[in-house]
Amino acid sequence: MTMPTTPAERAILLEALRWKKFPVLDDGFVALVDCMGDDGSVVQAARVSYGEGTRKVSDDRQLIRYLLRHAHTTPFEMAELKFVVRVPMDCWRQWIRHRTASINEYSTRYSLAIDSMQGTHDGEWRSQAATNRQGSGELLPKSIGHRHTQLEMELQSFARRVYEERLEAGIAREQARKDLPLATYTEAYWKIDLHNLLHFLALRMDPHAQLEIRRYAETIGQQIVQPLFPLVWEAFLDYRVDAMRLTKLDREVIQRLVAQSGKRGLPASHEAFLAAQHPSWASLERSRERDECLQKLIALGLVEAGLPDVPGAPSSDPVHTSTIHPSRSQP
Repeated sequence: MTMPTTPAERAILLEALRWKKFPVLDDGFVALVDCMGDDGSVVQAARVSYGEGTRKVSDDRQLIRYLLRHAHTTPFEMAELKFVVRVPMDCWRQWIRHRTASINEYSTRYSLAIDSMQGTHDGEWRSQAATNRQGSGELLPKSIGHRHTQLEMELQSFARRVYEERLEAGIAREQARKDLPLATYTEAYWKIDLHNLLHFLALRMDPHAQLEIRRYAETIGQQIVQPLFPLVWEAFLDYRVDAMRLTKLDREVIQRLVAQSGKRGLPASHEAFLAAQHPSWASLERSRERDECLQKLIALGLVEAGLPDVPGAPSSDPVHTSTIHPSRSQP
């Protein structure tokens, strides 16, 4: 998509995006309802003493990058976006934990529950992660998934039938709905400023986030935010999504690795990493902080890739993307 360079082009782009439903999952969607502001709004808020057009686009880009790089977030709050979304209720529960938005959700007390539930294909069932109690592991074989897909279809059909029979019997909608599965789709208007939207996207686009909500975040970011705020999006990828946070302890480990590398050079072995680890980790059989540090150093090419083969070494999960973040708790 060609990025707008004039107000007229911007207006055309906005009109093309408004109410366009971007499909997510099997029956969900995200659509932009309205947008207030653009890259220039962020710049203008940061330069309150200047008029519009007093700087070049290249200067605007540098300022936006500086603001994000140094976490000067207030100017990003001057732009707002409003969406309408259709999302499964279990996914929506995670979504509304981000309490910095204005929300108005479809009410199943006033209206019939949406007659749609998220389904799972045979090859989409995931195993429980071995090292992350709230995450998924590898995909299960289709031969196993097929039975659970069939059971899911039967369960959802039965639940919907019971719900409709209750309504036909005159039971109140607010009570008839109570046994509907969390896979039932709901719809909502969701309005949020750009700063808090970027925070939402940083968390929910992360590989540690549940796959389903990650698909919504990716759609919002790539299909809507990127074309409307191209300079902000570029900086956001560079300084949040594809960035790496090094702690004080991480830096000390790196310094020790470099100092002891000698003639062997880098990347260091896993044994060398263990020798250079922070003293507070050394006595621990399991240390999440040590594991995270190891993954960062592998990604930087400072430690050899692969699982360590020494007693007491930290476990090493596969690296799914080039982005390495500290572990985040994401319900």
